[in-house]
Amino acid sequence: MGNETKSTLDTERSTVPGTGTTTKSCSMTQVVLRFVLFAATLTSIVVMVTSKQTKNIFIPGTPIRIPAAKFTNSPALIYFVVALSVACFYSIVSTFVTISALKKHSCSAILLLNLAIMDAVMVGIVASATGAGGGVAYLGLKGNKEVRWGKICHIYDKFCRHVGGAIAVSLFASVILLLLSIISVLSLYKKIR
Repeated sequence: MGNETKSTLDTERSTVPGTGTTTKSCSMTQVVLRFVLFAATLTSIVVMVTSKQTKNIFIPGTPIRIPAAKFTNSPALIYFVVALSVACFYSIVSTFVTISALKKHSCSAILLLNLAIMDAVMVGIVASATGAGGGVAYLGLKGNKEVRWGKICHIYDKFCRHVGGAIAVSLFASVILLLLSIISVLSLYKKIR
């Protein structure tokens, strides 16, 4: 009968929020999500930076070289690359901080508060960069007849695919950051309650 009581107490202790098991799994979840965030932001940066395309148009008798389409032609896409670079650097730093806290088996309330605040800031930065890049990509795809901005994706198809892929991956990074922000707040709540 003593073994059954001990087994029941161990089971209850492992499922109660605020015990070591829950905190450890939460930290491992954060480490994995932060590594995925690093991979997503780095992928998005590389895809955007390598999105350059030059086209040649042949008019009967004369080839015409159209200037290259590249991300540096648009301030919104430059902002996109810079913002995702900041998020990529943050993911590296926060991953090491989380691993360090996991090794020490202590995640202080101040660390959780800092992670929650910085995760929320990074959500805003990455989401705004994704929106800015998405707006430029939409104009490139559809154009705007009211102000006579022509679409360019029928000419620069490879460039537009790269930009679209980078924006899709950055949207995924925004969702990862949102999940990290929620996990950080919940971990902080469990720690201070």
